[in-house]
Amino acid sequence: MPEALRVMIVDDEPPARALLREFLAREPGITIIGECANGFEAVKAIHEQHPDLIFLDIQMPRLDGFEVLELLDPVPSVIFCTAYDEHALRAFEVHAVDYLLKPFGRERLTEALARARARRAEPVVGPAEGAGAAPGPVVPAALAASARPAGEPLQRIAVRDGAKVVVIPVGSVDLLEAQDDYVAIHEGGRAHLKHQTLATLAQALDPAKFVRVHRSFVVNVERIARIELLAKDSRVAVLEDGTQVPVSRSGQERLKQILG
Repeated sequence: MPEALRVMIVDDEPPARALLREFLAREPGITIIGECANGFEAVKAIHEQHPDLIFLDIQMPRLDGFEVLELLDPVPSVIFCTAYDEHALRAFEVHAVDYLLKPFGRERLTEALARARARRAEPVVGPAEGAGAAPGPVVPAALAASARPAGEPLQRIAVRDGAKVVVIPVGSVDLLEAQDDYVAIHEGGRAHLKHQTLATLAQALDPAKFVRVHRSFVVNVERIARIELLAKDSRVAVLEDGTQVPVSRSGQERLKQILG
């Protein structure tokens, strides 16, 4: 008999959780290890309990389903459960096992579980090893891109700090700084580390408000107090709080386009 799947349910609606719990109780080889009513609870519980599979709602207050996944490492197998079909393409772009459109019946759930078991049994290989192979690990950049509607600039940045989640409104960000595979997000005198590249995060922001002034720095133009010339072709952006940020030649050209 195959090993039981350890399952977690994440949905902000109690009736939806109750129905899914009832369906799963009739399925062999399923152990429900927890339920969460919001994304904050989910990040903490998944981080601590390491489920094999999560049933994840997409539209939830505070953190949506894509933002939850973006904060997980590693990312478990996921079956999205939602009343909105417009998220389907984005769900499969982040290698979801399945996408259940509410209201769904038990037969559809059984089919999704079969896919989850089949996915679990397949070896994980990279794209170069041939078509038809099991999808590889979820790429954080893909999750970040899926956490917002196509073409819409990022409005908030979710960062995991241990078991806690910090949500930073983009408007409060002063500066982004590259630190190897992480980005230091500076806001209000505090810095938060996010496991993401500076290029990926910068691409998600409004280009009229955030400018890459240097290969290691992106600045909120509203925080710039002045630009100072240090030496020939050497400039720094001085922020309102006194922070000095180096400005490259290409960064200077970008600032000219924005600031005039």
